[in-house]
Amino acid sequence: MPPTGLADLLRYPIVVAPMAGGPSTAALVIAAARAGALGFLAAGYKTSGAMAAEIAAVRAATSEPFGVNVFVPGTPYSDAAALARYLGSLGTAADLGEATWDDDSFDGKVAALLADPPPAVSFTFGCPPAGLISALRDAGSIVAITVTSPGEAAVAAAAGAGALCVQGFEAGAHRGTFTNDDAPGRDYGLLSLIGEVAAVTGLPQVAAGGIMGPRQVRAVLAAGAVAAQCGTAFLRCPESGAHPVYKAALADPRYTATTLTRAFSGRPARGLVNRFIRDHADAPAAYPEINNATRPLRAAAAARGDTERMSLYAGQGYRSAAEQPAGEVIERLCGAPTR
Repeated sequence: MPPTGLADLLRYPIVVAPMAGGPSTAALVIAAARAGALGFLAAGYKTSGAMAAEIAAVRAATSEPFGVNVFVPGTPYSDAAALARYLGSLGTAADLGEATWDDDSFDGKVAALLADPPPAVSFTFGCPPAGLISALRDAGSIVAITVTSPGEAAVAAAAGAGALCVQGFEAGAHRGTFTNDDAPGRDYGLLSLIGEVAAVTGLPQVAAGGIMGPRQVRAVLAAGAVAAQCGTAFLRCPESGAHPVYKAALADPRYTATTLTRAFSGRPARGLVNRFIRDHADAPAAYPEINNATRPLRAAAAARGDTERMSLYAGQGYRSAAEQPAGEVIERLCGAPTR
C-alpha cells in the first residue's frame, strides 16, 4: 500500500537534508535509507537529467523511501547598477561566470518527477502552485514545503502541502524564505517557530536548524515536530560530497562563528565566517545572478585549498559535525550508542 502521509515514510524521526552544490549525493541518501532515515536528493543546480540519474541510482540500491528537493525560481534582479558594482568588487571579470538569471530547470525537473514520482518531493525558496502540488500528490508523492515563518506556513497549507520543513534561524546554508528580502518576522529560532506554525496549521512539521545531537532531536519532537532534519551533521561523512577542505574547515579552530551572508549567492545563507564574507558584506539580493557569477571563483578556491574564498555553509552547531559514516551519525542522533 503506498504511503499516505509523511509519518508513513519515517522509520526513525531523522531526515537528511538536501544540500545543493555537492554535499548531497546518492550515496548519502542510500546510506541514510539503509540506516532508517529519510534522505533527500538535492536537485538544485543540476539538470533534470542529472536529477533523474541520481533518482535511478537510489532506486537501484534500496527500496526504502527517499525524497527529492527542488528550488522554486524567483524573479530576475532589477537593479543592474547595484549588481555591476558588486561584481566589480569581486576581482577581474576573468575570475567570474556570467551573472545570469535562470529558473534552475524547474519545469524540466517537475516533469521528470511527475513521470517517475519519488515517495517525497520538497520545495525550497517558495510555494509552487496548488495545481502542481495536487498533480504530484496524485502521482504518489508526498509534498513538503520549506517555511521560515507562520505566514509562509499558512500559504503552504492553503496550497495543499502535505507537510512542512520548518527552518529555524540556526540552520546552515540558504534560508528557505519565499522572498529574497530582509523583511522582519523570518528570524525565528527553531523551537519558537514550531509552536507558531502549529498555531496556524496542523500539518506535520519536520524541524530544521542547528540539530546536531540526540538532545536537540528530542527537543524538537517534544515541541511537536514529527522529525528532525539535519544537514550540517552529515557534512563530514564519507558519503558526503563536500570538498575535503570544506570538511576540514568545520573542525578548524580558526573558524569560530557562523553568520548569514549574501556574499556568495545573493541570497541569505549561513556559513563559516571567512575573509570573503567579511570583505563582501554589501552583496545585493541578486539570486541566482551572484551565485552563477561566483561559481568559478569558488571552484578555483576549492581547487587550491583556499577556504577563505569558499562558501563554507554550515549551521550553528557545526563544531559537532563528526567524521563518521552516515549510519553512525543517524544512530547517534537517535540516541543509540555508535559502533
